[in-house]
Amino acid sequence: MAPLQEAGRVAYLGTMGWSYRFWVGKLYPEGTRTTEYLTEYAKVMNSVEVDATFYRIPSISTVEAWRDAVPDDFRFAVKFPQTVTHVPGLVYDSGKLEVFLSHIDILGAKLGPMLLQFPPFLKPTHTALNDLLEKIPKKRLIAAEFRNKRWFTEETYKLLRDHGVALALTNRSDAANVETASFAYIRLEGDRKAVNGQRGIVEVERGIETAEWANKAKRYLESGRDVYAYFSKYYSGYPPADVEEISKQLFTHPTNAGTLSSKPLP
Repeated sequence: MAPLQEAGRVAYLGTMGWSYRFWVGKLYPEGTRTTEYLTEYAKVMNSVEVDATFYRIPSISTVEAWRDAVPDDFRFAVKFPQTVTHVPGLVYDSGKLEVFLSHIDILGAKLGPMLLQFPPFLKPTHTALNDLLEKIPKKRLIAAEFRNKRWFTEETYKLLRDHGVALALTNRSDAANVETASFAYIRLEGDRKAVNGQRGIVEVERGIETAEWANKAKRYLESGRDVYAYFSKYYSGYPPADVEEISKQLFTHPTNAGTLSSKPLP
């Protein structure tokens, strides 16, 4: 798909994951094989957030397959493994970090931001976070999501700015709208108790909230920052439709990712 641009900056819009068989017949044509999902996805989206890397480090062959399945202007956002982010005091296995970084590097120019998603139990440990950030190549785009509100302090924001790390903004946290990097990273999740997420249809109308996030994204673009924004399948129930909606709010020629979606439930 053509780049989605505003004021000379690019909006990378996508979903959290792509390997969903319940999108066949909707986003993916009938008969699409699992090995073809990503190729079909990349025909209408220009980015995706990879959740699988949180659970295990992907093999070299897997990363090569991802890279080869998408066009040059596509970007992968990848989560750091939980063996790095979800350990007490951030006392992680440095060897596993090195393997992860070397494997993900195979994506080359198609690698977008790398997300550090920290759990609620992780208390502020700025020295440990600084040490971790020092281990990550400076050329990489890094975003950090904190699920413990005690991290939202000026000390944290300064540390992120010093390393050029974006403070991830979500619709489920108390994170301040603080600029800490040259790009913006947005994650829009939902209520797993209210949304099934596996029906391949819009289950909850989120148009007003999506429009609010579109306005924020537009301001980031106009301020000179690229935007990376991703929707969970628990946001409305069908994230391709959410991507289409925010794209319509942002651009004259939006993606048609949600064209094959079913109508919202009555």
